[in-house]
Amino acid sequence: MGRYVFKLPDVGEGTAEAELVAWHVKVGDTVEEDQLLVDVMTDKATVELTSPVAGVVTETNGSPGVMAAVGSPLVVFEVEGAGNVKGDASLPRSGEGQPREAQPGGGGPSPVLQPAPDTTPELEAGEAPPPKPAAGHAPTPAAARPVLLHKEAGGTPAFATRTPGDKPLASPAVRKRALDLGVKLQFVPGTAPAGRITHEDLDAYVANPGGGSGATGGRSSLYAQRTGVEEVRIIGLRRKIAEKMQEAKRRIPHFMYAEEIDATELEALRLHLNAARKADQPKLTLLPFFVRALVKVLPEHPSINAVYDDDNGILHRHEAVHVGIATQTPNGLMVPVVRHAEALDVWQVATEIARVSGAAKSGKAAREELSGSTITVTSLGPLGGVVHTPVINHPEVAIVGPNKIIDRPVVRGGVIVVRKMMNLSSSFDHRIVDGYDAAEFIQKIKGLLEHPATLFME
Repeated sequence: MGRYVFKLPDVGEGTAEAELVAWHVKVGDTVEEDQLLVDVMTDKATVELTSPVAGVVTETNGSPGVMAAVGSPLVVFEVEGAGNVKGDASLPRSGEGQPREAQPGGGGPSPVLQPAPDTTPELEAGEAPPPKPAAGHAPTPAAARPVLLHKEAGGTPAFATRTPGDKPLASPAVRKRALDLGVKLQFVPGTAPAGRITHEDLDAYVANPGGGSGATGGRSSLYAQRTGVEEVRIIGLRRKIAEKMQEAKRRIPHFMYAEEIDATELEALRLHLNAARKADQPKLTLLPFFVRALVKVLPEHPSINAVYDDDNGILHRHEAVHVGIATQTPNGLMVPVVRHAEALDVWQVATEIARVSGAAKSGKAAREELSGSTITVTSLGPLGGVVHTPVINHPEVAIVGPNKIIDRPVVRGGVIVVRKMMNLSSSFDHRIVDGYDAAEFIQKIKGLLEHPATLFME
């Protein structure tokens, strides 16, 4: 038998490190060649790493949320044959080349991840000890797992309650009584074997004036106090989103501009085209028309269809219009890109929007589909609200977003009529775009959308 050390490969151009997002194996697992081991995230995308060998996992390095340098050991296998190491000769010394904690927002080197201190609470007499981790599994570091604390009246933590997913043990009678009292058993310590909660435990908890999730002494659970605190470590895509938003707001002096648009004719055209569309044509939303308006106006405002390299003081003004589509996915906000929108008609734009946003939502978007935009469109659809202040997608200099269309009474020719009205929200980088230029840009888009036939005229 031999030992094989799988090290983090270079998963992208110039990548020096990657964040561990999720493990798919654990110590003691037997894996086959090409079996999925771990998901890691670079600045560009999430990458699935598979096993280059078949064997038994004897060691994994790093918890989700830590940064691992390219070349650092991730998994150690016991394999048939000689393997690729002899003993521990090629493994780094303690603290050398090991994963480190991810630091949101950057800000200098991070410390090497050290074993978490023992945070097991002292047990009272008769209280069941917490279960020990399974053999071969290291306990999750305290910083990387959610912890719910029940506090006494004085504010001192009395015990660490069960983590999410750990179902409290109790009889049906105890559960019903807890429900009637408005008490969540998740917060009640159990003193019976295996941590089972008894009626006496429930009585003691209710009598405690600091009462966990809000014991109310028989009052309706509608008014139960809630005092639990859940600590959730921000890792993976959510951390990347946080860093990108922080960077955008830190570096870009935003200014916001909003305008009201009469979308009555646009909506009538959209409904007509959808009613007459062919079987192979997608259903049109507002966005394809909006993208079409962008590609007609942007050539007159080249500094808005641009990305700004503020480190070197260079503005890259693009002739091609690569539109980023801000998309909410199960993992967070992503911006897939519709490339060369200037060369597409509304049907083709609709098809591309559906394709790239669908790929982003399913987690199958390629790296090149998530980068390279020159201007971004953001829309919350039916949740669009009245107005919003979008954050610019750095290093771009502008972002625009329609809000929802609502029927409103407006004055037309001295008569009050009901029209379909929509606000258009936008943000610009004030280092590059002046207020007048932004207003002129939005007014031209307004004119096209209010007279949608002009979208299709040269």
